[in-house]
Formats: sequence, structure tokens, C-alpha cells
Amino acid sequence: MKLRTELLLINVASTLIIVAAVVYSYIQMLLNLKQAGLLTIIAVVAGVLSTLAYWLMTKPIINSVNRLIEFADEEGADMSQGGTPNDAPAKGPVEVRQLTRSVHEMKERMHENVLQLEALERTRRHLVANVSHDLRTPIASIQAFVEALEDGVIDDHETSTRYLNTIHREARRLSLLIDDLFELSKVEAGQQAYDPETGYVDEILVGLLESSSVKLQEKQIRVLVSVEDEVPPLQMMPAKISRVIHNLLDNAIQYAPRQSEIEVTAIFLDETREVEVRIRDEGPGIQSSETEQIFERFYRVDKSRSRNSGGAGLGLAVAKSLVELHGGRIGVRPRNNGSSGSEFWFTLPVSGL
Repeated sequence: MKLRTELLLINVASTLIIVAAVVYSYIQMLLNLKQAGLLTIIAVVAGVLSTLAYWLMTKPIINSVNRLIEFADEEGADMSQGGTPNDAPAKGPVEVRQLTRSVHEMKERMHENVLQLEALERTRRHLVANVSHDLRTPIASIQAFVEALEDGVIDDHETSTRYLNTIHREARRLSLLIDDLFELSKVEAGQQAYDPETGYVDEILVGLLESSSVKLQEKQIRVLVSVEDEVPPLQMMPAKISRVIHNLLDNAIQYAPRQSEIEVTAIFLDETREVEVRIRDEGPGIQSSETEQIFERFYRVDKSRSRNSGGAGLGLAVAKSLVELHGGRIGVRPRNNGSSGSEFWFTLPVSGL
């Protein structure tokens, strides 16, 4: 039974109770016939008037609620098919208009949640596609070279050494990909604690150049390192900053042409009390329209080239997350001397967080 009908029956029942009380009073001779008749007429007229007033007052409320219900049903069906939210009808008493606004706000939040879920689903599919490719490629290479070594088809020592170096390189590539995924998931889940200690940028650079020497030698790339004397020790997580510089340097090596130069510079910015690390390469450069997107997960400036070189599109996203964890900034810009290539940079506050 609808609420309006229930309230109407309660009003009629109240009127009947009053009439019954008048009749009982007359029977008990508490009222004479004239008094009982007058009170009965008054009770009946009051009941009719209250019923009419109730009917007229509740009609717009009921109509407004019904419109709101119809609107919610239509919007629910439309949003389930990917439609955008529409404005709810704002008619009726103040309370109904407030309810309408609340429903509209709730609908907006639901729409935003749906869009977020759709974005997460797209990211999940993108993740599976990219990671599957980037895991399959080195695994296939490792498997092929191991089978060749096991079958004994390789006789000379030089070829065996080259195969073993390739296996080592592909295994390291797998390890770096897994590390990037793990690092990014921890930062985005808020599980990466900030536990700084005193660190030195020059020491980090020396260690990274040693670990990247094989890649640099393969492409005959020369690295020029310059650290200003004014660069102070920093409160940071050295392993994480090493990861940032490694990813930026690896990106520079990946896109730098053979027999080119990469410049790594660390300077102290006195105005902002920051240390800025710059990594310049002589690669093809980056379009200005892509300078923000390049730090997104799985974004590739040149998808076919990234596929061939094995980039998963995670390194720069990891670098951005770790720099921001330290309270710093990161970006990319064209080389300031007019040469081809890009200059990736990031800053770290001297005082720490």
C-alpha cells in the first residue's frame, strides 16, 4: 500500500474515532442530542476539510517523488549502457529539491566511479598486454640460447661466451622489468615508506656508470659526468634515487645513436635550495605535446621502436613516482644548445621532506 493511501486511511480513522466518542458521550448522557449532533457535524466537516487539505498538499510532493523515481530509473539504465548523467528535475517542496540535489550528487559520484573503474580495467588490459610481450621476448631468447648450448651445437668459445652474455643481459632485463612493476605498485598503493639517509649524488653516478658499462660499450657511447662542488649531501633514499638515475640513463642509452655522447650533470640551485640532475642525449628528441604523457605508465614515444628495444614503458613512470616521493620534480625539455636530443631532469630538495 502506498504511503499516501495509508495516511489518508489514518485521517479517516481519526475522524471516525471522534464521531464514536461523541456518540458514546450522548449514550452515557454526558451530552444532549443537540450538543452531540453539533459536535458530530463539526467532526465530520473537519475530517472532510483535513482530508481535502491533505490530498491537495501531498499531491505535488508525491508527483515530485514519482518524477525523481522515474528519473533515477532512466538514469540507472542509461549509465549502465555508458551514458553521461543528466540534470535531475528540481521541482517541488524544499525537502524534495534537497533530496533531488543529493540524488544528483550521488549520481555524479557514481558516474565518476564508473569512469575510474573503466580506466582501471583499460589499464589492467594494457598491463597484461605489455608485460606479457616484454616477459615473453627475453624468455624466448634465453630458452633458445640455453637449448643451443645444451645441444652442443656451439663449438667455439667466443660464440659460447656471446650466448652466455646474451642470456645474462636478457635475465637482467627480466629482473629490471619485475623491479619496475614491484616499485610502481608499492608507490601507487602508498606502501613505499620514506626512510631517508645521507647520500651523495656523485657516488650514485659512479656506481651506475659501472653497471651500465656493457650497454655503453655496445653502442660506443661516451658519457660525460659533471658534478658541481656546491652539490651538498642529501637526505634521501640512495637506492631509490639510484633507480631514478638508472632509468633515465637507460632511457638515454636506448634512444641515443651509436658513437654519440650522453651528458650527466648535477648542479645546486641556490634560489630553490634544490639539487638538479640533468641527463642529455643526442637522440631524436621528444615532441612538446608528449612531455607530460611520457611519464605515464606504458607510454611509448615510438611504439614500434620501443617494442624492438624491449622498453616496457615503465621506467619513466617509476622515476616520476620515486622523485615525487622525495618531494622533488621531474621533467623533460629540448637541449638548450640547439642540438638534437632531449634533456631529462629531476630535482631533490636539499633540506629533505
